Amino acid sequence: MPGPGAHTMYALGVGVGLMRLSRGRFGPHHCLFYAANAFLGPDLGSFAEWLGSFASSSASLGSLSMDLVHHPFYYPLLLGLPLSFFYARLSAALLRHGILDPASNVPLNKMQCFILLSAGSLSHFFLDHLFEENGHSTMYTWILSTGWWKSRAPVNPDAVIVVGVLCTCLFAGFVYINRLKTGESIIKRSDQSLRLILFIAALYCIWCASQIYWRNPPQPAIGEEADLGVVIFMSLYFFLPHCLCLLSMNQRDHPETADQLPF
Repeated sequence: MPGPGAHTMYALGVGVGLMRLSRGRFGPHHCLFYAANAFLGPDLGSFAEWLGSFASSSASLGSLSMDLVHHPFYYPLLLGLPLSFFYARLSAALLRHGILDPASNVPLNKMQCFILLSAGSLSHFFLDHLFEENGHSTMYTWILSTGWWKSRAPVNPDAVIVVGVLCTCLFAGFVYINRLKTGESIIKRSDQSLRLILFIAALYCIWCASQIYWRNPPQPAIGEEADLGVVIFMSLYFFLPHCLCLLSMNQRDHPETADQLPF
């Protein structure tokens, strides 16, 4: 299972990259609270279970805390509100006492803290699901199960046609949206491209699920490829937390870097 070092370095590395690319809109306060929740956040349940192990009367309570808090979604739902208030006050105190530069001259608000807390929780389990239990975690086993078959999985013609059409639509749609002389801003085109990707991804997942779970007898969706599990896992635990980090950014550039390129 990944330890504190791996969680912290992964989250801080992502945070520093976003801080650089965003020109300070994702600042040191963002990095600190995102990394803190990726490192310690859901492991508060593990810590409570460890404390409960020293007293037999508290063992069941510690185990319950582990089950409830050490979870990618229960952690922000149960502790998100009080911790968001705490982080917002801490951000203001760090700024007021000159301990940590926020790069925007304003502390984080409660909503930003809640978003960063949720992003940190998901990033925590991005590593946990991949590298705990010697690769036999429930999530990782499910990912592989969407593409593994006891015998050699055939590549069915209907799968080739459906996947080929979807991938062709994705490439063609992207080129069409970003064609020359559209007159639209890059922001609008990027939003349209994102909606296209999400639409094709939804159709792709529906196709895979229909072949694996709804068809009787089931058949491989795309040969031995575990695309359904990979797409869902990466969407929830990789892209979503990074999107949440972007959502938590401040609205204005840091004045010292507003006229500089991000590289």
